[in-house]
Amino acid sequence: MSKIELQAAERLKEAIRTAMRKSMENGALPKAEIPDFTVEVPADRSHGDRAANAAMAAAKAFHLAPRKIAEAIAATIDLEGTCFDRCEIAGPGFLNFFLNRRFYVDVVKEILREGPKYGRSDWGKKRKVMVEFVSANPTGPMHMGNARGGALGDCLASVLDAAGFDVSREFYVNDAGNQILKFGRSLAARYLQIYKGGDAVEFPEDGYHGEDIKERAAEFAKIYGDKYVDAPEEERQKALVDFTLPKNIEKMKSDLEKYRIVYDTWFLESTLHNDGELDETIGILKDRGMTYEKDGALWYRATANGAEKDEVLIRRNGTPTYFAADIAYHRNKFVKRGFERVIDVWGADHHGHVARMKGAMDAIGLDGSKLDVVLIQLVRLVRGGEVVRMSKRTGKAIQLGDLLDEVPVDAARFYFNLREANSQMDFDLDLAVQQDSQNPVYYVQYAHARICSIVKKLAAEGIHPRACTDEELALLTAPEETELIRHLSACTEEIIASARAYDPARMTRYVVTLATLFHKFYTACRVKDEGESLTAARLNLCLAAATVLKNVLSMFKITAPESM
Repeated sequence: MSKIELQAAERLKEAIRTAMRKSMENGALPKAEIPDFTVEVPADRSHGDRAANAAMAAAKAFHLAPRKIAEAIAATIDLEGTCFDRCEIAGPGFLNFFLNRRFYVDVVKEILREGPKYGRSDWGKKRKVMVEFVSANPTGPMHMGNARGGALGDCLASVLDAAGFDVSREFYVNDAGNQILKFGRSLAARYLQIYKGGDAVEFPEDGYHGEDIKERAAEFAKIYGDKYVDAPEEERQKALVDFTLPKNIEKMKSDLEKYRIVYDTWFLESTLHNDGELDETIGILKDRGMTYEKDGALWYRATANGAEKDEVLIRRNGTPTYFAADIAYHRNKFVKRGFERVIDVWGADHHGHVARMKGAMDAIGLDGSKLDVVLIQLVRLVRGGEVVRMSKRTGKAIQLGDLLDEVPVDAARFYFNLREANSQMDFDLDLAVQQDSQNPVYYVQYAHARICSIVKKLAAEGIHPRACTDEELALLTAPEETELIRHLSACTEEIIASARAYDPARMTRYVVTLATLFHKFYTACRVKDEGESLTAARLNLCLAAATVLKNVLSMFKITAPESM
């Protein structure tokens, strides 16, 4: 809905309530409290532009058949001041309402007036929201799950921003704990193997076996030579981690920036250890009676908050677990930085962690319901109908960087938001680079380019866009014109619905449908009409469609080309 339509929906509900009150006053309906009811878009628009279930919802309160209630409402309703000009009763008592011409005129005017701001709203009331996404382990390169999580998380943040929230994007860097110890052991082993030989140095069984570990160890050796071969093991590992970790983080930043993702904050886990926040959080759990000691370790009573088993917080060797740091990190989000809602984008393999983390928030005295988790299912890369697991360029498992070498960023960002996060998806590498209507991002971009081409062609003939009178815009009465305008009017509400459901895929579906409706309009209605007024009105409609196409694409950081 446009802002006009959002206001009109509320006015329509109030008009129905007023009609009910009048009907009670004139005796057509018995005295009763008016229950809540819905006004929605019917599946078949030939039945009306909006349908209200007020009569059905009130049947119990009034002790009357819904049809009788609907007849009383229809007899007294005053639609003055709404966007509707008539009401009809259907079936057992549905109230169907039909939009008036004023609505269609006002929508086109509103879009052209607001331009880049069209679709944005203050629904979120500037509430502080954090979206934490990707947060890949810095011990190795980013994989395909990170590629999907990056596009979805970034576009979700954009949707929330457009819906009026104060949004912050965050990457959580796991630069402490067990994985960093394992990282250091892996690097040290590869470093020693350079000088002592592969067979002379045993590689840790649980180490990181990727080629990137060998490459980083070789880079270190090139700079420092054998300086650390005879150094104490702890010193050697620290030197290698201190050398490698910043390089890995910088590589992540550059790959993500290439993907058009820029974070507001890169939060280091180590800060929780260094500034005492981890100890502070564990102290709170102890004070609230949520911990106990067993087998030399400190445990959290997770079962007290609905979990299936208790969790270790501090291992026997005194090392905090990842879970302990995660509790402190989420407390930092809520307490230290004041976010009203926190959204984490995680892989589906973390589904068991969701209830544990929400329960942990309750355990430290916060509200676990304010932590939301979006779980992402796996992605399969497909080429020629076959599943692809290796990069053509490197011959290794496909990483985010490899994908962006092969597929345009526009296509990657659009494709990964074509489906809801909780659905598995195939990413067709052939289709993503195809330049025809089968490729959804190309199809949408082509609609925008086509409008720019129409405007340019007419300008060459001396026909330029101009402001239209209400009477001229009221000439847009063809079914293809009204259907297109109705869809344009829904942009604001679609963004709000996307934000409410944490589902950016609603917007890709919206914009694909918008492109379809524009192409349908263009085929059925000649923009350059015999009448100058209708030509001007259709040119205004073209510009409105281009505005909304560009606004949605720009929201997802996808280009809106003027020629293709």
